Amino acid sequence: MSPGRTRRAVRVVAFVLAALSVLTVALTSTVRATVLSPGYYRSVLDEESAYDRLYSEVLVDPAIAPVTRDLLAHLPVPEALVTSNIKVVLPPETVRSLTDQQIHALTDYLRGDTGELRLNVDIDPVLRNLADLARIYFGDLVANLQDQEEPDFARFTDDLTTALEALREGRAPTLPALPLTDDQAARATDALLTLVPERDRTELRRDVETALGRGDVSTALATTASAALADGSRTAAADLRTTLQGGTWDLTAALTAAGNDLDALEQARERVRWLTYLQILATALALTSLAVLWVTGPRAFARRLMVLGQAVACGGILAAAAVLLTRWVTGGRFLTIPASWPPSVSALVEDLQRNAVDQAVSTGLTAALTALVGGALLTATGWAFLVRPRTLPTPTAVRGVAAGVTCAALAGALLVPPVLAPSAPRRCQGSAELCELRYDEVAHLTAHNAMSTTADRFIGPLQDPDITTQLDTGVRALQLDTYHWESPQDVAARLDNPEFTSEQRRLISAAIDKANPPREGLWLCHSVCRAGAIELTPTLTDIGDWLRAHPTEIVTLIVQDDIGAEETAEAFRRAGLDDLLHTPSEDPDEPWPTLEEMIDSGRRLVVFAEKADGPAPWYRNFYRYGMETPFAFRSPDEMSCAPNRGGTGKRLFLLNHFVTNGGGSRLDAGRINSRDWLLERARACEAERDSPVNFVAVDYTTVGDALGAVEELNNRRAQDRR
Repeated sequence: MSPGRTRRAVRVVAFVLAALSVLTVALTSTVRATVLSPGYYRSVLDEESAYDRLYSEVLVDPAIAPVTRDLLAHLPVPEALVTSNIKVVLPPETVRSLTDQQIHALTDYLRGDTGELRLNVDIDPVLRNLADLARIYFGDLVANLQDQEEPDFARFTDDLTTALEALREGRAPTLPALPLTDDQAARATDALLTLVPERDRTELRRDVETALGRGDVSTALATTASAALADGSRTAAADLRTTLQGGTWDLTAALTAAGNDLDALEQARERVRWLTYLQILATALALTSLAVLWVTGPRAFARRLMVLGQAVACGGILAAAAVLLTRWVTGGRFLTIPASWPPSVSALVEDLQRNAVDQAVSTGLTAALTALVGGALLTATGWAFLVRPRTLPTPTAVRGVAAGVTCAALAGALLVPPVLAPSAPRRCQGSAELCELRYDEVAHLTAHNAMSTTADRFIGPLQDPDITTQLDTGVRALQLDTYHWESPQDVAARLDNPEFTSEQRRLISAAIDKANPPREGLWLCHSVCRAGAIELTPTLTDIGDWLRAHPTEIVTLIVQDDIGAEETAEAFRRAGLDDLLHTPSEDPDEPWPTLEEMIDSGRRLVVFAEKADGPAPWYRNFYRYGMETPFAFRSPDEMSCAPNRGGTGKRLFLLNHFVTNGGGSRLDAGRINSRDWLLERARACEAERDSPVNFVAVDYTTVGDALGAVEELNNRRAQDRR
């Protein structure tokens, strides 16, 4: 073969190799930036609101009921109770944390950072929340009303039997949680086991008696009821005991036992190892091929420049074509969804697949475009030099530019995907969509009388979980009542409050007659501290600790202040909250900062008072800045949007959304806290006041779906902003 033909053959081979190498560099870099990147998976989950949809769509789907029962460790709880409290047992932040752990474990394994795939789910947080729910619903609902020095044991055993009968009929039980002696625990065990098949009693006796002996009524009830309610119940009880003994769920073993072939992951891991070698080889081959093209190219350096550019651009075009072809061949899916899956699960997985493919395609096309633009720039420069050589730089300068642009194009195909690959978006108040909204444009789920809880044994509680658990489950504003401990005379006067039922008045009056003198310090109480009280400063410290553990969240306190402003400021100082307190503008009409700005400042605790207005600059009267609806509704039908304190035309809008009829009404809360009911009233009041609702104050925040309604309000506002 003549030297000329050999030279041309070498150039053709070098051109093809250069184009294919650029293609390979772009594709391998895209795979590493997506499939092997934890941020890619987090981004897909967040953009599809997967965690919110898990609660609002999947876990409330009747077809998924067996899964929700597993989440509650086979506790025999009515379905309505499961779905209404699933966020208490399995809060969104817990789900997010557990999911992130598995994403990191999988990507570390595929990249070769770990030698063994271990998908271990730490279920201790779930079990703790489960214990809280069981304690609240199976223990404290009656305990806070049976306030006496010695337990009424006969009543206690009667209530156990009654509760079990309620479970059989599918109703939520109420139990008194009372301390038991060994003898009482044995007698209570006898009472419970009478409802269990005789063949199961010996096996269950020890566990039930031990649980009752340590005051763990919920476990005793769960173990007994499992055997009393259904066939195969002994297995459910065993599952419950096994789950509670360990804090880790070996997901790898569970997947293998379920028949899933994990060998595919081992094969994928091997391919990833070769992918790294392939990327290194392709990069070296691309540089070598381009160098050969330059050396063996036409004598005119401008034409060499054009050939170089054409090879790089061709690689970019091939990469784009490969990405689009892959999408077309796969149909935009990684897996085929079985027809047996519930519709809610299928819809979520389908949307996640679509989003994942879209993001991978976008990343791949970005890498291809980088190479294409670099190649086009080189080609255009060479062409321009041929057309008007005298007006362009010297050949030496152009050669330097050519080398720089060529390396930049190749580096772009290699480095652009990791840099611009999808990652989890910034979150504000739990959502990436809210960061650009102002504080006065966002709705916050608000716990009315947040300190008055079942967990803290208030008489006539208006919430179930304690304050930090309320924050864990989505509450972002707390209405708190501050008091000094009252004298017996003060109590007698306050009992005229219509919020107290006759039974509550009797219990509190009896407490007055005992040796129960006023206590020093500052307290959070609901009208009467003897009806329930928690200390102010330690509670504020807990709120501060929660905020520091959740650096993208903002919390608002609306204080019904029965203590002085100076005392309040001193309590906040002792709680160490000075660095968290936000100071509102002196002008109530001034727009508030965005959530992003407040989070960046670190000042994420907003505090309002119902009476005071300063002197601390962060402690402002709510009704200078906000307005509200009436709050003394005795039935849902009485609810209106009429102006109340604060008048109209204020930037902040408090929607009082609770019924008070001889105390808080849990039954009414179940009705008015429903997503549709709350949304309908909120939108009606917004239309009437021509102002967005900011604080949705409800009793029993874990009953119904008030949080879902608030999230829908915020989602709509974020969409309107875009």
